[in-house]
Amino acid sequence: MKLNISFPATGCQKLIEVNNERKLHTFYEKCMATKGYVVRISGGNDKQGFPMKQGVLTHGRVRLLLSKGHSCYRPRRTGERKCKSVRGCTVDANLSVLNLVIVQKGEKDIPGLTDSTVPRRLGPKRASRIRKLFNLSKEDDVRQYVVQKPLNKDGKKPRTKAPKIQRLLTPRVLQHKRWRIALKKQRTKKNK
Repeated sequence: MKLNISFPATGCQKLIEVNNERKLHTFYEKCMATKGYVVRISGGNDKQGFPMKQGVLTHGRVRLLLSKGHSCYRPRRTGERKCKSVRGCTVDANLSVLNLVIVQKGEKDIPGLTDSTVPRRLGPKRASRIRKLFNLSKEDDVRQYVVQKPLNKDGKKPRTKAPKIQRLLTPRVLQHKRWRIALKKQRTKKNK
């Protein structure tokens, strides 16, 4: 069985193959979302590739009618439902991969997982989230604090790429808001 372990604090992920059945006995008969001392079981796939589904309290495979919002299914049309095979949320020997998330770090570092950090690829795009990240006040200009990604292609001038800020309060937006409120007031006056 393979163990796919991720550590959200560093953003790292590692796949470990375990062939010793005795070492895997601690995971058997445990359910998804069972919080252990160090790891939380977040899911897995069996040997035929069927995913585990939270809430299906069995270790076998069942067929369920799934619709929009369910895990293990992505509808292609609006209102589409489909019968799909999913695995129960209990761990046993028939799994090929078990996904684990480290909840509590131990004393020793795991090489390639807890010892190195992967920086976030993209910064925030929404104005309020940029403000929150840099502790800005309402008066500060958010556009000066956008996280820019450097693009260095050999033979070309180095340039940066920045996202278009969403929900940015510009004078034009505030003017539109004032205009909408004035229209509302006009309508109420007219109806009286």
